[in-house]
Amino acid sequence: MKPIQMKVLPLAALVMLAAPITMFAQAPDAAGQGQGQAQAQGQGQGTAQARIDAALSAAAEAKIPLSLIQSKVAEGEAKRVPMERIAAAVEARLKGLVRASEAMDRAGIEARSEGELLVSADALDAGVSENALVRISRDTPPERRAVAIAVLTDLVRLGAASENALARVSGAASSNSALANLNAEVSSQLHRGGMKSTLEAAGIIRVP
Repeated sequence: MKPIQMKVLPLAALVMLAAPITMFAQAPDAAGQGQGQAQAQGQGQGTAQARIDAALSAAAEAKIPLSLIQSKVAEGEAKRVPMERIAAAVEARLKGLVRASEAMDRAGIEARSEGELLVSADALDAGVSENALVRISRDTPPERRAVAIAVLTDLVRLGAASENALARVSGAASSNSALANLNAEVSSQLHRGGMKSTLEAAGIIRVP
């Protein structure tokens, strides 16, 4: 009987035979990681949507126009902003709108337009004092109120103290032409610095 001879495979061949086993062993791990990441992303979006829904509910309870919150969501989605960042922006806007609504309540203004509420929130975000906002809201005729608040905001954005800015706007708010001239002056300064005016940013560019 002849002895059985076993062939010794070269090292390279052994590596090639072992490689598919290693690859198949690793594949489930990679798939598991992918599924985990997808699940985490889905959970993050669900949490962000829940935050947005909560903000909408809070806005309705505070009698804030829902369109002012929904527009922020639409803006973020149009720019393909991640949902987590949209939720944060929505919460920040809601906070500003609630503060603005409370300031207008202090001024005794029950009927307020969406534009007035929006520029009032922008004013507080820009650093306008609540007292200055209340006074300009209370003392300015309704047809010029939104513009006056926006010009007050822009003066503060340019570095003026709230009380000094209030004095300038109050003096100009007595007539359409004076307020229009002050708005044009302030807008020109902002444009030179590469910034939009509050009226432009809010979509309110007509002075009554």
